[in-house]
Amino acid sequence: MRVFLSILLLIFSVNLNAQDDLLDMLEEESDADNNEEVFATWKTMKLVNIHSTEMVKKNALDFRVAHRFGNMGVESGGGPHSFYGLDNSADIRISFDYGITERWQIGIGRSKYNELIDFSTKYKILAQKEKKVPVTIVAYGAAGITPEKDPDTRYDDWQNRMSYFLQVLIARKFGQRFSMELAPSMLHRNMVTKVVDPDGNTLTDENTNYSLGVGARFMITKRVGIIADYVYTFSEFRENYSPRNFYDPFGVGVEIETGGHVFHLTLTNASGLVENNYIPETNDSWAKGGIKLGFNISRVFQLAKH
Repeated sequence: MRVFLSILLLIFSVNLNAQDDLLDMLEEESDADNNEEVFATWKTMKLVNIHSTEMVKKNALDFRVAHRFGNMGVESGGGPHSFYGLDNSADIRISFDYGITERWQIGIGRSKYNELIDFSTKYKILAQKEKKVPVTIVAYGAAGITPEKDPDTRYDDWQNRMSYFLQVLIARKFGQRFSMELAPSMLHRNMVTKVVDPDGNTLTDENTNYSLGVGARFMITKRVGIIADYVYTFSEFRENYSPRNFYDPFGVGVEIETGGHVFHLTLTNASGLVENNYIPETNDSWAKGGIKLGFNISRVFQLAKH
């Protein structure tokens, strides 16, 4: 009888454990069904200056035109005689980005600033989900080459024309209206500037610059939002070289979605549209009127079915 009761108790215990395991499995499956990827953290691949974690869809081509006018303030060369910068163009860029998969894209672009031609790639490492995955992480890399005419002998070595940029984008969407991201990055230029300060000291710019960007978007309506970003560069050269002032790029703008187009109207002190240009060479200040009006227009074409 004792043996029978022991066996019965063992079977009952195993049965309870099996039921608990089955319930746990069903709960996990239910969680998995509800654990969907968070979409529309951003509406397009860039904010004002920095990239976002948004990707081009598979087999889609993103065609983008970006324009940045001259300085608006009189102290920085603007004012009414240049129509507050609209008569000038600090930079113009045309680019194409193609989605190879849902997580990987490649791109090419050409800028007026330094005549830079850039080749880029972007890969989504992690996607934010409703549960357990709090952020989206994307890696971005670009190589740039400038074919501009050699004003002296600086380009005798063609490698001096090259620059490289690496960035990790970490973003989170908070509810339906607010998104934010951090963007630690590294820029390497094969050729940098050497200068002599007023005290006779020779200062050499860093070949490699490390920076940290932060960006955000707040949606006013389903199609209109406010965007902003800021980039801080860690650089002793920029802190110590007083004859030529360097400033951190800061930009604000309005984002408007109109069907297949996303339109940005922006204000920023950065001249260049690409990190290889604006991170090391932002020399205008908001306080001194070095603000530039700009716009971006993006149009996505679906080239093939998924």
